[in-house]
Amino acid sequence: MKKNEINCECEIIHEDAVSEVRNCMLSEETTNRLANFYKIFGDNTRFKILFALDKKELCVCDLSSLLNMSISAVSHQLAVLRESNLVKTRRDGKVVYYSLADEHVQQIIECGIEHIAELN
Repeated sequence: MKKNEINCECEIIHEDAVSEVRNCMLSEETTNRLANFYKIFGDNTRFKILFALDKKELCVCDLSSLLNMSISAVSHQLAVLRESNLVKTRRDGKVVYYSLADEHVQQIIECGIEHIAELN
Protein backbone atom coordinates (compact mmCIF):
# COMPACT_ATOMS: atom_id res chain seq x y z
CA MET A 1 0.00 0.00 0.00
CA LYS A 2 1.25 3.48 -0.84
CA LYS A 3 1.97 5.83 2.03
CA ASN A 4 -0.77 8.36 1.11
CA GLU A 5 -3.35 5.77 0.06
CA ILE A 6 -6.44 5.61 2.25
CA ASN A 7 -8.15 2.24 2.48
CA CYS A 8 -10.59 0.63 4.82
CA GLU A 9 -8.81 -1.63 7.28
CA CYS A 10 -11.81 -3.82 7.97
CA GLU A 11 -13.86 -6.25 5.92
CA ILE A 12 -17.29 -5.23 7.15
CA ILE A 13 -19.97 -4.77 4.49
CA HIS A 14 -22.59 -2.21 5.44
CA GLU A 15 -25.54 -4.10 3.97
CA ASP A 16 -28.09 -1.32 4.47
CA ALA A 17 -25.92 1.21 2.63
CA VAL A 18 -25.11 -1.25 -0.16
CA SER A 19 -28.77 -2.20 -0.51
CA GLU A 20 -29.87 1.44 -0.65
CA VAL A 21 -27.39 2.26 -3.40
CA ARG A 22 -28.04 -1.00 -5.28
CA ASN A 23 -31.70 0.03 -5.59
CA CYS A 24 -30.62 3.29 -7.26
CA MET A 25 -28.04 1.86 -9.65
CA LEU A 26 -28.52 2.57 -13.34
CA SER A 27 -28.98 -0.18 -15.88
CA GLU A 28 -25.98 -1.48 -17.81
CA GLU A 29 -27.39 0.06 -20.99
CA THR A 30 -27.72 3.47 -19.33
CA THR A 31 -24.21 3.42 -17.86
CA ASN A 32 -22.79 2.43 -21.26
CA ARG A 33 -24.68 5.26 -22.96
CA LEU A 34 -23.49 7.75 -20.34
CA ALA A 35 -19.88 6.58 -20.61
CA ASN A 36 -20.02 7.00 -24.39
CA PHE A 37 -21.65 10.41 -23.97
CA TYR A 38 -18.81 11.60 -21.73
CA LYS A 39 -16.17 10.15 -24.07
CA ILE A 40 -17.28 12.74 -26.61
CA PHE A 41 -16.18 15.47 -24.18
CA GLY A 42 -12.85 13.68 -23.67
CA ASP A 43 -11.51 14.67 -27.08
CA ASN A 44 -9.56 17.94 -27.02
CA THR A 45 -10.71 19.11 -30.46
CA ARG A 46 -14.37 18.32 -29.82
CA PHE A 47 -14.21 20.10 -26.49
CA LYS A 48 -12.72 23.20 -28.16
CA ILE A 49 -15.55 23.15 -30.68
CA LEU A 50 -18.15 22.82 -27.94
CA PHE A 51 -16.51 25.61 -25.95
CA ALA A 52 -16.51 27.90 -29.00
CA LEU A 53 -20.16 27.09 -29.71
CA ASP A 54 -20.97 27.87 -26.08
CA LYS A 55 -19.82 31.41 -26.84
CA LYS A 56 -21.38 31.93 -30.28
CA GLU A 57 -23.11 30.20 -33.15
CA LEU A 58 -20.47 29.51 -35.83
CA CYS A 59 -20.18 27.89 -39.25
CA VAL A 60 -17.62 25.23 -40.14
CA CYS A 61 -15.40 27.85 -41.84
CA ASP A 62 -15.42 29.99 -38.68
CA LEU A 63 -14.48 26.99 -36.55
CA SER A 64 -11.80 25.96 -39.02
CA SER A 65 -10.21 29.40 -38.81
CA LEU A 66 -10.57 29.63 -35.05
CA LEU A 67 -9.00 26.23 -34.39
CA ASN A 68 -6.46 26.43 -37.23
CA MET A 69 -7.73 23.16 -38.65
CA SER A 70 -8.92 22.02 -42.06
CA ILE A 71 -12.60 22.33 -42.86
CA SER A 72 -12.66 18.57 -43.43
CA ALA A 73 -11.27 17.83 -39.96
CA VAL A 74 -13.72 20.21 -38.29
CA SER A 75 -16.62 18.78 -40.32
CA HIS A 76 -15.71 15.28 -39.16
CA GLN A 77 -15.78 16.36 -35.51
CA LEU A 78 -19.03 18.25 -36.00
CA ALA A 79 -20.60 15.10 -37.45
CA VAL A 80 -19.65 13.20 -34.28
CA LEU A 81 -21.11 15.99 -32.14
CA ARG A 82 -24.33 16.05 -34.20
CA GLU A 83 -24.73 12.27 -34.00
CA SER A 84 -24.37 12.57 -30.23
CA ASN A 85 -27.04 15.31 -30.12
CA LEU A 86 -24.61 17.82 -28.62
CA VAL A 87 -24.85 20.37 -31.44
CA LYS A 88 -27.60 21.45 -33.79
CA THR A 89 -27.60 23.25 -37.12
CA ARG A 90 -29.37 26.20 -38.67
CA ARG A 91 -29.22 27.00 -42.38
CA ASP A 92 -29.10 30.59 -43.62
CA GLY A 93 -28.91 30.47 -47.41
CA LYS A 94 -25.75 28.54 -48.25
CA VAL A 95 -24.30 28.82 -44.76
CA VAL A 96 -24.91 26.19 -42.07
CA TYR A 97 -24.45 27.49 -38.54
CA TYR A 98 -23.72 25.25 -35.57
CA SER A 99 -24.74 25.84 -31.97
CA LEU A 100 -25.05 23.81 -28.80
CA ALA A 101 -28.05 21.50 -28.86
CA ASP A 102 -29.51 22.76 -25.60
CA GLU A 103 -28.79 24.32 -22.23
CA HIS A 104 -27.81 20.95 -20.74
CA VAL A 105 -24.75 20.84 -22.98
CA GLN A 106 -23.91 24.39 -21.95
CA GLN A 107 -24.25 23.45 -18.27
CA ILE A 108 -21.97 20.42 -18.66
CA ILE A 109 -19.27 22.58 -20.27
CA GLU A 110 -19.57 25.37 -17.74
CA CYS A 111 -19.66 23.02 -14.72
CA GLY A 112 -16.54 21.26 -16.00
CA ILE A 113 -14.71 24.56 -16.42
CA GLU A 114 -15.81 25.68 -12.97
CA HIS A 115 -14.65 22.43 -11.41
CA ILE A 116 -11.21 22.66 -13.04
CA ALA A 117 -10.87 26.30 -11.96
CA GLU A 118 -11.57 25.31 -8.34
CA LEU A 119 -8.71 22.80 -8.46
CA ASN A 120 -6.15 25.55 -9.12
